Amino acid sequence: MSRRFAAILACVALAAAFAPAAASAWAPAATAPVHPGVQTDTAGAQCTSNFVYQDGTNTYLGQAAHCSGTGAATDTDGCTSQSLPIGTPVTISGASRPGVLAYNSWITMQANGEADPETCAYNDLALIKVDPADVGSINPSVPGFGGPTGVGSAGNAGATVYTYGNSSLRAGITKLSPKQGVIVQNTPGGWSHSLYTLTPGIPGDSGSGFLNATGQAFGVLSTVAIAPLPASNGVGDLGKEIAYAQAHGVPALQLVPGTEPFKANLLGAIAGA
Repeated sequence: MSRRFAAILACVALAAAFAPAAASAWAPAATAPVHPGVQTDTAGAQCTSNFVYQDGTNTYLGQAAHCSGTGAATDTDGCTSQSLPIGTPVTISGASRPGVLAYNSWITMQANGEADPETCAYNDLALIKVDPADVGSINPSVPGFGGPTGVGSAGNAGATVYTYGNSSLRAGITKLSPKQGVIVQNTPGGWSHSLYTLTPGIPGDSGSGFLNATGQAFGVLSTVAIAPLPASNGVGDLGKEIAYAQAHGVPALQLVPGTEPFKANLLGAIAGA
């Protein structure tokens, strides 16, 4: 064997050693008990998980930071509202063991003296570290829709969006979980997106993920608005939230793409079922 060929083989072996985990490393999408959209429970507060994340060592499910809030429902400014501490156990539907609150944007902003009003109002992301015993039970695909295909932008007013809410108030009727909607407006700094879906997000949907028209993850459900756009939902910008986490304690944080292709026509298939 020539030295050149041997060198090529060595390079291939090295690349394989550092390649990201293959899709087969995840549980099958059809049977995985843990996935985006499962319910989480933080000291009695039920929310919906958004996406799966990794940082090279740990695997996380995302939820909204306010899901561990200790104040009133109107306490939404992350720079002044209080939260349960890092390390708080979080029950994950489908998991055999609780996860733990590993990152919370509210706690992080307060520790870093964040003062930008738009960041304080809309940076609403928390990460639940999944117990290693349950990582093999995860699939990162969004039920029905598939994806996410990466992290992207929300788009301008009129752009189509998709989401999967899993509030216990729906009494387990899964056909009510997938929803399609439209962007109404974006905040000046791009930290939040107001939108309408066919049925709005309701209590318990908080934290659920939003996909754009190409299946990219762009948002996390944060608020149900009363004014000036009644029954609209406020969705925090996921790209900005991830970047904030990367800059403040989780530098290697990455969203995990789904193993299933994105299907924007899911709702039509449900309606025809």
